[in-house]
Amino acid sequence: MPVGQEILIALGANTPFGGDGPVETLRSALAGLQARGVSVRKVGRFYKTPCFPKDAGPDYVNACAALCSDLGPESLLEMLHSVEADHGRIRAVRWAARSLDLDLLAVGHEIVPDLPSYEKWRTLPLDAQTARAPDRLILPHPRLHERAFVLVPLMDVAPDWRHPVIGLTVRQMHDALPAEARGEVKPV
Repeated sequence: MPVGQEILIALGANTPFGGDGPVETLRSALAGLQARGVSVRKVGRFYKTPCFPKDAGPDYVNACAALCSDLGPESLLEMLHSVEADHGRIRAVRWAARSLDLDLLAVGHEIVPDLPSYEKWRTLPLDAQTARAPDRLILPHPRLHERAFVLVPLMDVAPDWRHPVIGLTVRQMHDALPAEARGEVKPV
């Protein structure tokens, strides 16, 4: 991956860690990325968002960031998981409350591992999503176009990024969301 390729991540937290609340944890995670040699180019505002899935825990604090690194997608994901672990993240139950969640949304316009695998996960019904998780990295994130808690914060850092499969910009995907969903995402 060439240096300077746009890396987009989503950050979220809805439980305290080490006496810090979610906002402090997100700030600490960004510092942890920089300490590992990743350039944090832009960070959006922090938002309070309803827990997803609904009623699965306390509300989240979410944000998005644009990064720069010479790491490949799989190495980036490993590094994100390492930062999560440093902040108490335990991967036991899918979509459980968590001290830190770092999602790799996109690396430039790469489709990883390939278009058929991406489409399989993008079109997976919601009930199957709760029970199954990919066993490998899928990029772009197969659900980013559906989630206000991702698209509203992503508007702060990359409104013109164009989805390599769907063909829409972040702004277009954001604007296609129901107004009610966008309205649930409120600046902290």
